[in-house]
Amino acid sequence: MPQPVPLYQVDAFTDRPFGGNPAAVCVLDRPADESWMQSVAMEMNLSETAFVCPEEGHYRLRWFTPATEVRLCGHATLASAHTLWTSGRVPAGQKIEFNTLSGVLTVERHGTSIIMDFPADTATASDAPDKLLEALGIPKPVAVLRGRTDIIVRLASATELRLLQPDFRLLGRVPGIRGVIVTAASDNDDFDFMSRFFAPAVGVDEDPVTGSAHCLLGPYWSAQLGREELHAYQASARGGALRLHMRGERIHLGGQAVTVSEGVLHV
Repeated sequence: MPQPVPLYQVDAFTDRPFGGNPAAVCVLDRPADESWMQSVAMEMNLSETAFVCPEEGHYRLRWFTPATEVRLCGHATLASAHTLWTSGRVPAGQKIEFNTLSGVLTVERHGTSIIMDFPADTATASDAPDKLLEALGIPKPVAVLRGRTDIIVRLASATELRLLQPDFRLLGRVPGIRGVIVTAASDNDDFDFMSRFFAPAVGVDEDPVTGSAHCLLGPYWSAQLGREELHAYQASARGGALRLHMRGERIHLGGQAVTVSEGVLHV
């Protein structure tokens, strides 16, 4: 009989159950086969499933969508740190260092918030790839910019952002990008800007709250607004809030998390 593997589901970037972005967190005691991890992620059918394993005094962290492994994921990192602290595997006040495909990511708890130290990404002006604007249903954006893996499309208003109904099949065929970040200045005084994130190319039509997208959004809006500290809202159906602090070539992403279920994998 296989040894049961602890499995948690955590809602990230929210202070209430059933908000924010759900991630599965699978806690391993040894490295697992990549095809097995991909199969588990397909079974969980969430935007991300995280796999955490002790490694040389730290933890190895990998992230899988239902379709593929990704190099960086914010909400599943936040969920993984939350799980290690709340399950008692790491003392509550202790910093966690994750070894990942994007280098070492450091996560700390500050009161009720979890702060993640991530690499920042710089957006540069770009032409819209073929079929992108058609897939989004946007005749004329304010700006189109490109980062390492994602593309930003800025709209004129938060209302236009909320009403967006992309053609996901067409959007998934836009070449050369992981995801599409659509953003606009906020019409809510509690936030500086809003966004939505679409990544059908990697099996996620719309991600509820995307920490990694804010590694690109943070530097862009920081330059636009002339501030290093920002409060962002991702305007998906579930919704989620993030606090951003620019730190040169790094960005601190802050948010909260809630465990909604705990169980085991028997395979």
